[in-house]
Amino acid sequence: MPNTSSAKKELRKTEKRTAANLRIKTHVKSLAKQLKAAVRDGKAAEAKELGKRLQQAAAKASKRNVLHKNKAARITSRAAKMTK
Repeated sequence: MPNTSSAKKELRKTEKRTAANLRIKTHVKSLAKQLKAAVRDGKAAEAKELGKRLQQAAAKASKRNVLHKNKAARITSRAAKMTK
């Protein structure tokens, strides 16, 4: 447990940031699952739209340092490959 007031504040900030980052990661993962399901079901138009949204979400997460840039690139690459 933090002892000083600044350490307590830092803990509060960390908890908020962790929750925000988790929301972003969950969003990216759910888009990936939806894309896989759309491709599996043969819904080409929906898959194309989901692929675009997944690429945007991965790039934004990478820009905000939520995802590593190489992981975002890998997600983008796989999404493009699936929608092709």
